[in-house]
Amino acid sequence: MVLLSGGLDSSTVLYFAKSRGFRCFCLAFDYGQRHKKEIIAARRIAQSAGSTLRVIKISLPWKGSALLDKSLKIPGAIKASRYMDIKVWARQVTESIPVTYVPGRNIIFLSFALSYAEAIDAQALFIGAHAQDYSGYPDCRPEFYRAFRGIVSTGTKSGVEKRQIQVKTPLLGKNKAEIIKLGVKLGVPFAWTWSCYRGGSKPCGACDSCYYRQKGFREAGIRDPLSEDLR
Repeated sequence: MVLLSGGLDSSTVLYFAKSRGFRCFCLAFDYGQRHKKEIIAARRIAQSAGSTLRVIKISLPWKGSALLDKSLKIPGAIKASRYMDIKVWARQVTESIPVTYVPGRNIIFLSFALSYAEAIDAQALFIGAHAQDYSGYPDCRPEFYRAFRGIVSTGTKSGVEKRQIQVKTPLLGKNKAEIIKLGVKLGVPFAWTWSCYRGGSKPCGACDSCYYRQKGFREAGIRDPLSEDLR
């Protein structure tokens, strides 16, 4: 089972799982986000990998995030300037939780994926979370996944019967450049992925997601097929 958002991280995880011999079933969510471009991307990526994709439509009517509420402005990325102490910048990024955080999103997504995985007797559940270069989201941290594995162990039939579904986070310790290099090695079609929080005709180049994507491609020394004109 692979959680596939259509972004470069989850797409790399899908190709990684396939390279390890897994037969992959993908799950994406239409949860009221600002645009559907990532779902379109997820469909193309799953098809390119020869995998089945199910899109689950759910509602989060309480919103609580700029990705769900169009009355909230999507902020630009916090960038380190030449005049800013790098430790101050790092603290701002890692300790502040931005308005683009969707309350409980990964918990919700993982719960759906776990249920699906258990129903079809899947051996593993893959998610493309990574702890470096992330935007302050608490559900992208190693301690969250350690805790979730405990939930899988104690709160599912498969866990109680000692045939626990493994929660795989192969990108957790990697930065964006390392993920991109891995994706290129695995043949991920990055031109079909979508990372931007906005749903324009091309990436905005200003939001957190665009910033870290561009930074990752620059540091990897690889041309981004989507955003080269923004770098």
